[in-house]
Amino acid sequence: MKVAAMFGDGSAGLVDKPDPRAGGEFVVVKVMSTPMCTEYKAFAHGAEGDCFGHEAAGEVVEAPQGGMVSVGDRVVVMPQHSCGRCSLCLEGEYIHCQHALDPHGETGSEAGTATYAQYVLKQDWLLVPIPDAIVYDHAAMACCGLGPTFGAMERMQVISHDTVLVTGLGPVGLGGVINASYRGARVIGLEGNSYRAELAEQLGADVVLDPADEDVLDQLRKLTDGAGVDKAVDCSGAPDAQRLMIDALRRKGQACFVGEGADLTITVSQDMIRKGISLHGQWHYNRAGFPRIMQVIASSIDKLETMITHRVGMSQVQQGWELQMTGECGKVVLDPWA
Repeated sequence: MKVAAMFGDGSAGLVDKPDPRAGGEFVVVKVMSTPMCTEYKAFAHGAEGDCFGHEAAGEVVEAPQGGMVSVGDRVVVMPQHSCGRCSLCLEGEYIHCQHALDPHGETGSEAGTATYAQYVLKQDWLLVPIPDAIVYDHAAMACCGLGPTFGAMERMQVISHDTVLVTGLGPVGLGGVINASYRGARVIGLEGNSYRAELAEQLGADVVLDPADEDVLDQLRKLTDGAGVDKAVDCSGAPDAQRLMIDALRRKGQACFVGEGADLTITVSQDMIRKGISLHGQWHYNRAGFPRIMQVIASSIDKLETMITHRVGMSQVQQGWELQMTGECGKVVLDPWA
């Protein structure tokens, strides 16, 4: 099979790897859609390797008899290789599992853990059925496109009466706009890239503010009659934006950290105790949410088509990573067979 690779000299392309083989609870999925995520950061730093990607959608082509999926099933491939047996996995919080399985050891395959590839190995219980009416590119947004912020909205129980702040409107933050607006919330975005700010407004943001404005906190307070926002999600990973998010919360408000970033200073007394806010870390979402996120996708087809701004053949993966580095894009999707 063909697999995307970085060559360490600012170039990228395809290499050949053996097709993976099913074994145990691992099945083989033919990848039909691979959303591009943060791998471009490794490319920008001159990384070398051929095992990239953690999200995909495709068709089951090999499955051990008696498993939870069958050959021909259309599925979304969830991230990680969680054990499925620890307390976290049994609670549906598999993303936090500390006992990951080794797909190569379980199946004897030499490859199959990358999603920037034509085939991938995955446990059958981490494959989400795709409804017939949903195409692969849209279904694949159930991973990082919509997944982290879907988990944040569920955790904070966002409702139509809420004003939700989304800081950082890259592909994950744009998904946050879709998730919040799907629930009927008023959405305020924070983004300095004009391309993505305009895209966020197309996706349902009521207003997008520029974090470079010196009075941005005053603008946020004015938009909320001085009280502050009810809920917030940081998708930037930037300490300045995270600090602003906390300051913008109303008393007893809630916020989720989705973007990974540097250290952030929190004053326990002023921020947490006297203001009474709740701060959460949100990596993904509970397995019980699989049917609900598919409902979001089914109801948001036009918005997803707007969020997916570019489609690239995997043979042009270098151009895909270079495009992501410019910031002039929403979600970029790879076709492993082009």
